[in-house]
Amino acid sequence: MTELMVVVAVLIIMAAISIPYLVNYRKVYRSDDQAIRMMDMMREAGQLALTRRRSVRLEIDLTDNAVLIIDERGTGASDDELVKMVPLDQASDIRVDVIPNGVSKPNPPNYADAAYTIDTTGHKRGSTTVIGHSVWATRYQSDGSVVNGAGNPVSANLYVWPPVSGGSLTPRNKLEVRAITIFGGSGAIRYWKHNGTTFIAT
Repeated sequence: MTELMVVVAVLIIMAAISIPYLVNYRKVYRSDDQAIRMMDMMREAGQLALTRRRSVRLEIDLTDNAVLIIDERGTGASDDELVKMVPLDQASDIRVDVIPNGVSKPNPPNYADAAYTIDTTGHKRGSTTVIGHSVWATRYQSDGSVVNGAGNPVSANLYVWPPVSGGSLTPRNKLEVRAITIFGGSGAIRYWKHNGTTFIAT
């Protein structure tokens, strides 16, 4: 019985030491986790466009707080179908909608930042039409390019960062700010980490 109590006591002590470490580790790398999730969805959208030989739309949906892949299925929006939806962290923990205060965009390439607008295209989610959400959308083409709604190549920066508090435009720590650049002509992606002064490509 004594030996069992000693083992239990050791386990409790180890848990008390390790849990705060794991929580802090998760907190520090949350921006990386979300940015990688977003980039995986971008690559998947590009691959689907290549294999299906048609336009595949990628949306970052602030209303649903998720990244969506939508098969456009040819002309018209009435049959656009949701293929995959991956949830994002709560905006109070990780923001993706704007560049944070005190941070300058990656330069070069100095592309425009992603602009979120009200979705007037919509898509099918099962039998329901979803429309009117706040989204940033791009369309991956079968030739590997990324275009806007008018069919013009679009390059943009997106930002992933933890606010100092919910709704704040100030990052908790500039070292946790991440950026993703999409190159419209090729569909290539560049991942950036902030070093406290500027963005560094990884």
